[in-house]
Amino acid sequence: MSLDFVLRVNNKDYQNWVKAGLCLSFVAEDLRPFVEEQMRDFHRDLLRGNPGLQERCEKSCPPNHVQFSKACRPCLEWKSEILKNHRQRDPKLKWGNCNPPAWRTDYWELAKAYMPQGQLRMRAANEFDASALLNLVNYCDRFPPVDVNTGPVKEMIRCRNDLMHSAKLLVTDAWMKNFKDVMARFFELFRHVPSMAQTEEKIHEALAYNISSHLLGAIVFECSSTDTVVTDGLEKGSGSLFSLENIRQREADLLQERVWEMRHRAEEDEIDTEQLTTLEHFLQTHNTPMSMPGLFTAFQLKT
Repeated sequence: MSLDFVLRVNNKDYQNWVKAGLCLSFVAEDLRPFVEEQMRDFHRDLLRGNPGLQERCEKSCPPNHVQFSKACRPCLEWKSEILKNHRQRDPKLKWGNCNPPAWRTDYWELAKAYMPQGQLRMRAANEFDASALLNLVNYCDRFPPVDVNTGPVKEMIRCRNDLMHSAKLLVTDAWMKNFKDVMARFFELFRHVPSMAQTEEKIHEALAYNISSHLLGAIVFECSSTDTVVTDGLEKGSGSLFSLENIRQREADLLQERVWEMRHRAEEDEIDTEQLTTLEHFLQTHNTPMSMPGLFTAFQLKT
């Protein structure tokens, strides 16, 4: 356990940032089975309802051909169905996420049309983060009806974006209070989803868990070289959901997601150089559990 980690996590606003990210990761993990089932059924129903979708792509259409309506007839049929089932009129979809010839056989390729930029290489349910899944649920009308601009799913997307766009990776107690309210409204919408039955409980435990109060126990643990830490009567072993070992890994996942977020924005010429500098400084001055040499090479031409 490094002193740097102890000092970093003892910052209340940074601890809030990590815990909010942990909550979003729980939402994504437990939402995936429901989303996968819905998209599998949606894909099957589209194929049954429109024979033209069952035909193979005629010329290996790239995404830009679909975007500008230069694709083959089967791919344009898929484009029409995707737009027809989008909750917004004239949506600006991220066609670059998709491999159009695979729409006929892969329901995740269909799902990616409703997600934010940066999903091209994603292939399986566990590769999609909270942002991807929430945007899919918000904009594809296969899912329970929501207000795409002010509904609970959109509010969750805004909270996730606040978190990922926080320049200093800090959020206040006031922001956390609003986040809890947003999550409560979100869970009301998905109470019927079996895979999310335990999500609220995990999130309540995560929000109540005081990382700082367990740091001393963890340090004692390292000195004694035992397999578990006992604090406040609770055993926090290395396999625990809220072990500091797991918290550190979740922190690494969050930082990785933050980096990928900035890379995707860079691809669209939307990179914020001030935020990039702040993140670079954070990773260079903190002993984070990430090993990413040459991390910022991808941004050099953008900055």
